[in-house]
Amino acid sequence: MARLKPLDPSAFSPDLQAFLGPAALADPAKLGVLRIWAQRPDIAIAYRTFIQAILANAVLPRRLIELLRIRIAFHNQCRSCMAIRYRPGVEEGVTEDLVCELAAPEEATDLTERERAALHYADLVATNHLAISDATFDRLREHFTEPEIVELAMHIGYCVGFGRIAMSWDMVDDLPDRFKDRSGPITPWGGDATVV
Repeated sequence: MARLKPLDPSAFSPDLQAFLGPAALADPAKLGVLRIWAQRPDIAIAYRTFIQAILANAVLPRRLIELLRIRIAFHNQCRSCMAIRYRPGVEEGVTEDLVCELAAPEEATDLTERERAALHYADLVATNHLAISDATFDRLREHFTEPEIVELAMHIGYCVGFGRIAMSWDMVDDLPDRFKDRSGPITPWGGDATVV
């Protein structure tokens, strides 16, 4: 059971229901941790507005954003994050075979050098940020402009921070069975994720 109470969409405030619209409210399982954010509808709306603005103005490919999100979810051990795949990333080529390659990105054959550089930076931010060096940024500059690196950092920071919050809430009740196992670390590569 989640550590905080996820609300049923029927209990969402009228403002939050209007903001999300009927289609989004139709399947509570696809709302994920938003059902907990709904405890504070004003924050839930600000949270969604922030995410939508970042994605609407993204210049980085959704494939890369999704790869970063999934890899960071693994580091965070956020089961809610690992159990989903966002449709725009899937439509740009994030297959379950590619997700499996995230187990060892530096050796992955289906990742580009650009993706490997971004994933390396994400790994460091998520696991050992004090090891980030000038060499890390030299590698990033081989593949990204400075404005793209700023955006990359925004996606990484969002995923690390909010993913850790979501993990702490332990909202796994609506997830596929293997994501409910709290006995130890799990991986996002397993073929049973839900595309939303």
